[in-house]
Amino acid sequence: MLFRSVVRSIISSRAFNRYPWENSSVRSMATKKPIKPPAPPKGKKPPSKFDPKEIKPEVMSGANPELFFKEQAELRRRQLAEDEKMPTLDVTACGRPLFTAAPSLSTLTNGDVNTYFKFSMNDLKEVLPEGLPLGMIKEFEESLRTALLVRQSFIDLRDNFRRAVDPSCIFDSRAPKVRKQVVLDGPVSCGKSITLAMLVYWARKEGWLVFYAPGSRYWTHGGFFYKSPHTGLWDTPLQAVNILRDFLKYNRSCLQGLKCNILDPVPLGEAYNIVPKGTQQMEISEGTTLCDLVDAGIKDIHASVGVLVRLRKELSQVSSVPVLFAIDQFNNWFTFTNFEESVTARSSRPIHAKELSTVNAFRSMMHDDMMVGAFSHSTAVGKLRLELPDVPRNARIHLPRYSLDEAAIVSQYYLRQRMVKQEAFSEENWKKIYFLSNGNGTEMRHLFPFMR
Repeated sequence: MLFRSVVRSIISSRAFNRYPWENSSVRSMATKKPIKPPAPPKGKKPPSKFDPKEIKPEVMSGANPELFFKEQAELRRRQLAEDEKMPTLDVTACGRPLFTAAPSLSTLTNGDVNTYFKFSMNDLKEVLPEGLPLGMIKEFEESLRTALLVRQSFIDLRDNFRRAVDPSCIFDSRAPKVRKQVVLDGPVSCGKSITLAMLVYWARKEGWLVFYAPGSRYWTHGGFFYKSPHTGLWDTPLQAVNILRDFLKYNRSCLQGLKCNILDPVPLGEAYNIVPKGTQQMEISEGTTLCDLVDAGIKDIHASVGVLVRLRKELSQVSSVPVLFAIDQFNNWFTFTNFEESVTARSSRPIHAKELSTVNAFRSMMHDDMMVGAFSHSTAVGKLRLELPDVPRNARIHLPRYSLDEAAIVSQYYLRQRMVKQEAFSEENWKKIYFLSNGNGTEMRHLFPFMR
């Protein structure tokens, strides 16, 4: 027994000493104790791994881009406020004033073309309560000033309707023939909606009665619709109520002084599949004003479509004040709506815009009333044919994009509004942007901050 135990001890010792370097490492790892950091002296906190004070402001702004852009915008506003004290900045490089001195759009002349007219945002919201065009809002937001470029196309359009009301106001034998019906057409972002809004602003300041629809696409999309048994057309009462409400926002005082000329009863329709009980028409008494008529259509949704159609006929008979119909997104009325009529249990057909009662009453230009419509490419309607139904052949006016002279003024204006740094601005650079965007106003405004 003793001999066997001795042999086992010898074999085990040889096996352990076969790889001495492994044995030492194992032994050292087993015997070493974890090293603890030295305790800090009393009264002092241990140093932290992250100290916000040591981070540079550039890194902090990159970590929170929203805060960075907000601070940059606030800095730019303060700089623009200081720039207002320096009138020399309101002069272009060629010595021409950047802003016009005309107090109103009515006093603008051809000498004010390619200058900027200053608006008041509160005044714009008061005169155009139906809403401002999206392009106008973007221009104001990015330039940080409520000013718009005075273009020759607006002067010509304003003088056209001014001569339509008073042919003796302009003594110029070379002036083109007056058009009472105008369709504004042109490429994308050439200023059609802004030109129309400026025309409505001018007309209302002149005391005209203007029916302004800044978003006529709304007339053909969304809401409840049904087929009227009286006319065979499709009624959209919810849209009609909102249209009447928008029309009354600015024109209430003018409508209160206008009497109804048509005293025939207004037919009532459905509302949310509910047929009105009792009589199927609304009586119009003698002495009723147009304001009372519109109020009745707003309060009673069953009468809204009938009142809107009647309003179109009543406005054609107003002679005491000039009446102008201004329709933006006019091309939406020559294509299909998003409404469908069931044909069979498994099929349906799209309803055309001309089949709606409201569109059918306002779309036609074959009359003697003053009417202007503006095409909009933002609604993705597509290109329409040159000759449109119910539109005179010579009604289209093509608005161009920025010319080189207009682009020069726009560039000076964006430099004045600090949209581009002074050291990066040059004639070569702004011409590159102009030719790159092909005179597109929206693209030019987006590209200017990237000028280097």
